[in-house]
Amino acid sequence: MNILLSQTSKTPLYLQIKEQIKEQIMKGILKEGDPLPSMRELAKDLRVSVITTKRAYEELEQEGFLVSTVGRGTFVAGQQTHVLREWRIRELENQLESLVIEGKRLGLSEQELVDMVRIYYKEGGR
Repeated sequence: MNILLSQTSKTPLYLQIKEQIKEQIMKGILKEGDPLPSMRELAKDLRVSVITTKRAYEELEQEGFLVSTVGRGTFVAGQQTHVLREWRIRELENQLESLVIEGKRLGLSEQELVDMVRIYYKEGGR
């Protein structure tokens, strides 16, 4: 599992860990049933507090991405297709919001932005 933390980012460390693990699950890098390092091991590897890794794991477990079993460890949970799709749609909405904001900064009209989206959609995202 590859996690890179930025000490200069405004995003809290636990959230950086959480989002990177979630992203690896969504991309299929981490698959259902894959074991994750213990909270202590991950904290040691990332040079952060165990409290930081504990919070990331707990939130991922609450969201249904991980399952923890006492004595066995923490594993990637089975993901239902509709949950994965919903997560991806939320990510797309975040990206769209950023694009709209940037389009407005550049002075593009709504129609110009919609036309650009149509062009890229028809070209298949190339």
